[in-house]
Amino acid sequence: MPKLKTKKAAAKRFKATGTGKFKHPKAGKQHILGKKSPKRKMTLRKMGMVDKTNEAAVRAMMPYA
Repeated sequence: MPKLKTKKAAAKRFKATGTGKFKHPKAGKQHILGKKSPKRKMTLRKMGMVDKTNEAAVRAMMPYA
């Protein structure tokens, strides 16, 4: 059986943690930052975790993560 290919778009967006979960950067920090509060921008800097309902889909795109 051939090797499975990783979806490169998913590899750029998600990183696997040591426990096998996936983390992702939060959306909304690229532009139009003047109207957002400093507290909101500070929260957007942190990484978010992929919800357990979507974990199987991310794992299918990244079989070796």
